[in-house]
Amino acid sequence: MSQVTASSPQLPTVPAIERQLRAVLQPSVLQVIDESGDHAGHTGANEEGFGTHFRVRIASPMFDGKSRVARHRLVYDAMQNFIDQGLHALAIEIIEKP
Repeated sequence: MSQVTASSPQLPTVPAIERQLRAVLQPSVLQVIDESGDHAGHTGANEEGFGTHFRVRIASPMFDGKSRVARHRLVYDAMQNFIDQGLHALAIEIIEKP
């Protein structure tokens, strides 16, 4: 397992991810879940049990008319700075408009 040290970048948090996604994708529905604790011992997990594995459930008007791949790409692009900070796994669930 990797260990976060004083020189390691700050790990992503649910509130930070929510702020980023709201700012970039203006979602009508957004739920961010940190599932890191469920992945202890897996590749990319850390000893802290947070900040590495997330699930995002999202609906956004920016997804209108776009393919599933294009919608996921928008989310990944919005999350790039968190990936750079140590986010290892991102499960994306696109929610169709209610």
